[in-house]
Amino acid sequence: MRILIMGGTRFVGLHFARAALAAGHDVTVLHRGRSGADLLPDATHLIADRDADLSVLRDRSWDATVDVCAYFPRQVRELAAALDPGAAGRYLLVSSMSVYDTPAGPAFTEDSPLRPADGPEPDAVTPATYGLLKVQCERAAREAFGPGTLLVRPTYVIGPHDYTHRFDHWVQRLARGGEVLAPGRPDAPVQVVDARDLAAWMLGLLEQGASGAYHAATPPPFTMRDLLDAVASAVAPAGTTLTWVDDDFLRAAGVPERALPLWSADPRALATSTGDPAAAVATGLTLRPVADTARDIEPFEPLPQALTPEREAELLTAWHRR
Repeated sequence: MRILIMGGTRFVGLHFARAALAAGHDVTVLHRGRSGADLLPDATHLIADRDADLSVLRDRSWDATVDVCAYFPRQVRELAAALDPGAAGRYLLVSSMSVYDTPAGPAFTEDSPLRPADGPEPDAVTPATYGLLKVQCERAAREAFGPGTLLVRPTYVIGPHDYTHRFDHWVQRLARGGEVLAPGRPDAPVQVVDARDLAAWMLGLLEQGASGAYHAATPPPFTMRDLLDAVASAVAPAGTTLTWVDDDFLRAAGVPERALPLWSADPRALATSTGDPAAAVATGLTLRPVADTARDIEPFEPLPQALTPEREAELLTAWHRR
């Protein structure tokens, strides 16, 4: 296949491009030229800013278009307008599990109610607007590219080249050992998917000619305890312990969720962390153990918003004294 990737030099796009090239497909990557181009020497590179000028797409065509960086519905519409009629081939949008309304319910399916998508398009991506924008992107994709559109709804994506370092934070913290502050309820639901597994499966969907919406996530029930135990089994030295500190204590201490990545006390986030990936598994999604992903994470500079060792120690001391 001839495949166009919108934003293919970072994380999910990079892993998808590598998977497609390894399978012998002809890959074109459209990006701004700011990073990662050297990681894909065998791809065709189109340098453009999708928010400014997509004329470079004229007089070209592909069998499939994979869009990993559409955050606003106008970006989907503008892409469709920039392409010649039919030039996109099958369109795959990387969306999000955040599209669902709450409560989504245990092991909810792709047919669960979505957030209301009517109203004006938000002008910024924030935690409050992200889910709505993705719903609007999905609607724009179906309107622009038709019923054959593929909508992939991943949960937290983890793995090498993750520029958010949310999962990586826990790999690095547990590798240091000692007493580790584990946030919230150990049974709080959370779901993850390795970007390499996500990429290989998305390529398979295109090769199968699939359409419709799919979840990409670890099957529920999967919890924060499961996640941290898996990471610890891979990287933690002997004697490492997890001390679970509850949501109310952390909030009262003024700890923001971003200081402890993947922790959330938000009912909406928890309610949409139990998606059923059965449809994806039936079409070929295979998930490696979380411990294997942890072993592949390379060292990185600590997140500036993460707890410092000193602050973590203070909180643990206060927790034990309560």
